[in-house]
Amino acid sequence: MTIEEFNGLDGEAAASLLATCAEVETWVANVAAARPFASREALLAHAAETAQGWTRDDVNTALASHPRIGEKPKASSIGAANAAHSATEQAGMSTAEDAVRDAIASGNAAYEERFGRVFLIRAAGRSPEQILAALTARLGNDDAAEDVVVAGELREIALLRLEQAVAA
Repeated sequence: MTIEEFNGLDGEAAASLLATCAEVETWVANVAAARPFASREALLAHAAETAQGWTRDDVNTALASHPRIGEKPKASSIGAANAAHSATEQAGMSTAEDAVRDAIASGNAAYEERFGRVFLIRAAGRSPEQILAALTARLGNDDAAEDVVVAGELREIALLRLEQAVAA
């Protein structure tokens, strides 16, 4: 869709599209309400700036609908659009060797035990080995450091999805 088409959506449709990027209610409402945008770049800049204010609660709420890395997303639990995004973003996991896939599954469980939420990483453009290395490293973070990292990963995912949704 073009920026003109995005600007022309009714409020509910704009919010629905934004929620497929990140289910952060205040961000969705803020970005949808700020329309019309003069350009795609203005939309992306506003979305990025607004996402800087995400709290730990915002991130945890958004993560409630994210699948685990390495698991096939289920449209019934996260919605068809989110499942399609996740499947595309995690496509590189299809090349993972069994040992790497098993290590990621074990790391996912350890991460959830340690931090109380799913491990989130912008998987697009990363190999399974890079994902595993990041997961292993992040297990050593304290809560405050991990909150910063995971919020950054969620912002990257949201902005990537928004860039893809609103074409140049």
